This record gives sequence, structure tokens and C-alpha cells, in this order.
Amino acid sequence: MNILIVSATELEIADSVPTFNHYRIDHLVTGVGMVATAYALGKRLQERSYDLLVNVGIAGSFNPEHELGTVFKIKSDRIFRFGAEQGSSFLPIEQMGFGESSFSERLPAEDLVAAYHNLPYADAISVNMVHGSADTINKLQAELPKNSLESMEGAAFFYAAQEAGVPCIQVRAVSNLVEERNTANWNIPKALQSLNDWLQNFLNHQKRESDF
Repeated sequence: MNILIVSATELEIADSVPTFNHYRIDHLVTGVGMVATAYALGKRLQERSYDLLVNVGIAGSFNPEHELGTVFKIKSDRIFRFGAEQGSSFLPIEQMGFGESSFSERLPAEDLVAAYHNLPYADAISVNMVHGSADTINKLQAELPKNSLESMEGAAFFYAAQEAGVPCIQVRAVSNLVEERNTANWNIPKALQSLNDWLQNFLNHQKRESDF
């Protein structure tokens, strides 16, 4: 398959670039956030066609049972709080009739290797402001599915892939729990190591399978 690896930052894929070069796999660094991701990926997909898009990155987890460094495949991702306030309640964009906020993985017709299928699933939300208030986080933990992650790009990646009609998957490694902001509790190096270990394993096995 002709694969494009997509990340928000160079840091998230730096250890895997030699693997990309070895297999002649394209990669795209979009910049942080949904606007940058949607623009950069949309622009690339106008220039080249791919059989599979793979979004990789780190994320925060709302589940305190999640171990830092754990790698998840994202089943669905949504633009968080995309809509309008209606008094004390929230009106999603779907109910307003102006679009959609939730998007999902789109698996290719060709089967992926076990390195992907064996990952645990999580749902995710994409935000413009990462959460760091105890009151807000407690409310969200009651509202969201238990195994929910938080990033700043995933829904935009799924959206751009959906609009282009290209199969897509998203994989995230947990770098921190979503809690009152305290970077001393984070472990970004561990998350990056786990993420790149997975990515290199996935690409190595994917290319071997494709050779048969």
C-alpha cells in the first residue's frame, strides 16, 4: 500500500524517519491543532493519492487506570463542543443541521497486520484547549466513554480523510492523564518511545505482508 504517516509535530515521528526512508513511505507534519491539520492534509491529498493514511501522536487520557505509554487505536474522534449554547444546555452541530462533529476510522479493503488489530480501542475528543480544571474534568469523566483520550488533531485528520475518500487509522500513545495541569506527572518520552516502537513494527510487518 501507498501509505502517508501524519503527525502534528516532528517530535512524534522523529525516531521512525529512518524506517520511512527505508520503505520510501511519505510523512507529513501538519502543525498543532485542527485547523493546521485539516489544511495541511487537504493540501497534500490534492497533490498525491494514497491507499492509507496513518495519524500518530500522543494524547491525554481521562481514564486514571490507563498506564502512561499505552498505545491505543482510535475508533472514533469528535470535535468537542462544536455547536451552540442553549441556555444551560449544549446544542450539537448535528442538531443545528449544519454538519457533523464525529468521525471514525476507515479501514482499507486490504487487511492490516496484527500490529494494528491487536491494539486496544479508545474513543477520543479533539479540543482547542486541553483540559486542566478539576471541576470540568470530573464532569467530562462522567459524560465521556471510560476509555476516552484527548488530542488536538484527531477529528480533523479523520474529517479530511473522509472528505477525500481515503482509508485512515489513528493511533495514540498516552503521555499524561487529563487532570489539573501538572507537567511533572507527564511522561512524554515514554509515550514517544511506545508510539514509535509500535509505528516501526507496524510498517515493518505491513511491508513484509505486502511483499507476498
